[in-house]
Amino acid sequence: MQKLIKSLLKDKSIYIAILLTLVITYLSLANLKGKVISLSNIDKLYHALAYFSLTVVWLLVFIRKEKKKVVVILCIAFGILMEFLQSNLTDYRSFEYLDMLANTVGVLIGLLFFSRIEKNLINMLNSL
Repeated sequence: MQKLIKSLLKDKSIYIAILLTLVITYLSLANLKGKVISLSNIDKLYHALAYFSLTVVWLLVFIRKEKKKVVVILCIAFGILMEFLQSNLTDYRSFEYLDMLANTVGVLIGLLFFSRIEKNLINMLNSL
């Protein structure tokens, strides 16, 4: 199991991060009307989970490179950019400050989570 994790972290994490970024971009700009169950403000949880995941995978890409601040700033900027693109490129999506807030909260929780597990991941990578 540890060898699989090491392989994912070392060799494939960049591809996972790029794929997740593309999926979030698609989901942010696609017309999903009628395809998503709509509950009051549940989409904010989806936003937070997406940006939590985005942050964690990009932090894994740069796990040994002291780039946490850059990753966090870029993930927050990406969330803001997606909101502007939704309002400017589509007529079926709208700009929402609460979505930007949910994205940012997801990024910050991702940073906190990653900071808690980072030393263990580095120790595991060094031991394999």
